[in-house]
Amino acid sequence: MEERRRPGYSVHREVLDEEAVDEIAKKSDSKTFFLFFSSLRCSGPRLKSCLLGSVPVLSWLPRYSLRDNCLGDLISGISVGIMQLPQGMAYALLASVPAVFGLYSSFYPVLVYFIFGTSKHISLGTFAVLSVMVGGVTERLAPDSNFMIWDNVTNASEVDVVARDAERVKVAAAVTFVSGLFQILLGLVQFGFVVTYLSEPLVRGYTTGAAIHVIVSQLKYTFGIRPVRHSGPLSLIYIVIATVISWQVNLKDKYGVDVVGLIPSGLQPPVLPDASLFGQVIGDAFALAVVGYGIAISLGRIFALKYGYKVDSNQELIALGLSNSIGGVFQCFAISCSMSRSMVQESTGGKTQVAGALSAVVILFITLWIGTLFEDLPKAVLAAIIYVNLQGMMKQFMDIRVLWRSNKVDMLIWVATFILTLLLNPDLGLAAAIGFSMLTVIFRTQLPKYSKLGQVPDTDIYRPLEDYDELKQVPGILIFRSSATLYFANAEMYQEALGEKVRTHKKQPPPPTTLFVTVSVQLTLRSQTLFLTLITYPAFHRFTSRP
Repeated sequence: MEERRRPGYSVHREVLDEEAVDEIAKKSDSKTFFLFFSSLRCSGPRLKSCLLGSVPVLSWLPRYSLRDNCLGDLISGISVGIMQLPQGMAYALLASVPAVFGLYSSFYPVLVYFIFGTSKHISLGTFAVLSVMVGGVTERLAPDSNFMIWDNVTNASEVDVVARDAERVKVAAAVTFVSGLFQILLGLVQFGFVVTYLSEPLVRGYTTGAAIHVIVSQLKYTFGIRPVRHSGPLSLIYIVIATVISWQVNLKDKYGVDVVGLIPSGLQPPVLPDASLFGQVIGDAFALAVVGYGIAISLGRIFALKYGYKVDSNQELIALGLSNSIGGVFQCFAISCSMSRSMVQESTGGKTQVAGALSAVVILFITLWIGTLFEDLPKAVLAAIIYVNLQGMMKQFMDIRVLWRSNKVDMLIWVATFILTLLLNPDLGLAAAIGFSMLTVIFRTQLPKYSKLGQVPDTDIYRPLEDYDELKQVPGILIFRSSATLYFANAEMYQEALGEKVRTHKKQPPPPTTLFVTVSVQLTLRSQTLFLTLITYPAFHRFTSRP
């Protein structure tokens, strides 16, 4: 076997401060000023590029290949449209609005995304997590208790279902409209990168916790009971308790089977949302905007990486924002990307967003002509459809075992996010989970692992000396590594740890002559940043004697 060779390195340059570098390189502030104003100039090519970037359909639709894409998109569009039908009506139950508004939410926003979206494979429309978040808002602002009327026939109070549902549609449309405005605003100021702060363990733990809320919210339809709705922290527990009590005292005999009810033919005319509700839903709208975008861009990037195209994160924000804001005008509730429908869209041959537009046409056909056929569909069936669609989210419990082996901090984020979402509801749970995740970042930087590195024999690979027995230290050089990013809050700890490693290393005899060199190398691996500091023996005294 040929002996491995270790390349030799020699680094030597004069130590310079920032002012010296600026003087040598002749830094010019006027150039920055010139570049700023040159970026504001508008030329024909730049205007065309801006237009095509803002309305992506204008760039790809003229080049659409009927021979290569038409058949696959047609089959995919019909398949997803048929799948949208039960999901739209089922998720309308989660949003606490009549089932037909789930069909509207599967039509208008999909057409808007077809025009402005950049992903070729995701299926936009109703989504369980967002629907249950909307449902929490609608039932909080329009509870049954606000619409009680006296029935002279039965001599009992009953809920005015028509008035209640009309008010809940207004609330759902208002929170959807405001969430869309948030997304548009974030997209215009180029805040698409904000989703990077929602780590994958946080998103998956959050959606799993929200899925439990979805399941519990559908138990009343499955078992034919009507427990009192609770909202706020620990509301999930109160629902569960009411279900157990109802079962024990056999209240189910007092209730009939709920059905979908009236599905009017035709579409709703546009109506501006009630502005008086905006102040009451602004917090919920922001949570909807962040969660909806985070889910859509995550799945969009997966497909883009698989098929080799680019998804514009800022344009996706604008596309989703327009879908939600325009959808709110047409009395839709908040939408995002569905993993199950997206997988169907891809697996059945869909290659462009034409498939999404065709699925909207299928929903339009159903809404205009055959929607009345589903009026007698039991709500228990829709609840069962929701259970089936949530199976993918429930499988995310397997993440705990995988994360335990790979990264225990990420596992802690997943579990904490799940518990917080379960106990505090999806809106407060998301805020608490983000706060907890930020705390783990702080702790990672404040409690990093400091290591001296040694060389794996006959390689140029370096590992911590305390973790391996056969490593060799490079003569005359100490290699020091920190597992956290170096910044002002942990700089002092970094210096103390480095000094301690240097003092223990100084006991070894240095070579007779060694060139002074200090090199810092930054390596980014996943979510961690590693800093390597190389210090030679003549620099030890100079480093440890600094004030």
